[in-house]
Amino acid sequence: MIRTRCAYSLLLYLLLPVVLLRLWWRGRHESGYRRNVGERLGRYRLPRLTGCIWLHAVSVGETRAAQPIIERLLERYPDRQILMTHMTPTGRIAGEQMYGDRVLRCYLPYDLPGAVRRFLDHFHPSLGLVMETEVWPNTIHACRKRAIRVYLANARLSEKSYLGYLRVRALARQTLNELSAIAAQGQADAERLRALGATNVSVTGNIKFDVAPDPYLVDRGRQWRQAWGESRPVFLAASTRDGEEALLLDILDRLEVRNLLTVIVPRHPQRFDAVAEMLDRRGVSYVRRSSGTPPGAQDRVLLGDSMGEMVAYYAACDVAFIGGSLKPFGAHNLVEACALAKPVLIGPSAFNFQEAVALGIAAGGVIQIPDVNALATQATALLTDPVRARRVGDAAATFACSHRGAIERLFALIESPASSASPLPGAHRP
Repeated sequence: MIRTRCAYSLLLYLLLPVVLLRLWWRGRHESGYRRNVGERLGRYRLPRLTGCIWLHAVSVGETRAAQPIIERLLERYPDRQILMTHMTPTGRIAGEQMYGDRVLRCYLPYDLPGAVRRFLDHFHPSLGLVMETEVWPNTIHACRKRAIRVYLANARLSEKSYLGYLRVRALARQTLNELSAIAAQGQADAERLRALGATNVSVTGNIKFDVAPDPYLVDRGRQWRQAWGESRPVFLAASTRDGEEALLLDILDRLEVRNLLTVIVPRHPQRFDAVAEMLDRRGVSYVRRSSGTPPGAQDRVLLGDSMGEMVAYYAACDVAFIGGSLKPFGAHNLVEACALAKPVLIGPSAFNFQEAVALGIAAGGVIQIPDVNALATQATALLTDPVRARRVGDAAATFACSHRGAIERLFALIESPASSASPLPGAHRP
């Protein structure tokens, strides 16, 4: 097993020049990738810590999902510094917007033994929580050697990811079992993790159901709706991915809804300008959210080119389509829309939220469509039938409410007497 991990580490060192070149390349469109590069190699300017609580959230989705965990940690351990690590600039920005100076944030280093050692020497965490599917063998092994408890929280493992891990099954099995425990979102995730050899898996539920919509953003969305016209129907395409905007514009004329406003919010900020250029080429009248000007009666599309306002977009719409599901990206989080009692439409690719989608469909709050043509049909039907839309939205809200409680089960796991994770000794803030 040591030989396997050594081979893995050697491969990472060989790939490092390519990885750094890719950072620079991605920085052409998103400058954040060219900043704080030293942190990715385990070199930090932040103050040194002792005994902090470390939570890793790779990008935006995981950062938002971590909200109830962060709030519970701040409440439960007020004398403890919380360190949040990310892998993407958008995740880091989302963390700053959501938590401000209540937590420290930086990049988690690449999974190189030297970089991991410098990270742990600098921050000395006493407890680690890793969100969803981030399993780094060298990081977890180094924590185990230092007796640092690390938990995989809100763990999910799609069939596609499972097949990928099977190729390195021996290394995956050892890494999973070096975790203190794994808190799986659902039974299917737990079964796949156990099939890889994990023996420390509990099903605690999806923490995203415990994320309460920010009332400030909900109010902002309602103000937008007043400015747009409360009687004007609003169709939201949330977190769209490359190729999906073109499909949505193809069916724009097939959405047979009088005075309809379609709101398109691309998932990644580096694509905002590209979508704007697409709208220009097609001659679609639109306004950008960043302009601060509400859409007029002549505007057919609002381009949501802003970060950290997804809850407001959901609050302002009548029907929500979840992006990443018309193309094979596995869909994005549908729980926020359900919690705000919005009828949810989702495409055929939903492997990232397979269990939640199935439960939402069974509850009557989520409608899965096979293609963009069916999307046009279902969106039109809901937007022209307010009674049905309200019924589906109410079912979505009931579904979201009924699956809360994962945060309680997670903390029961990490604070159990067997884990010895609570109380956490030696706490101090810099």
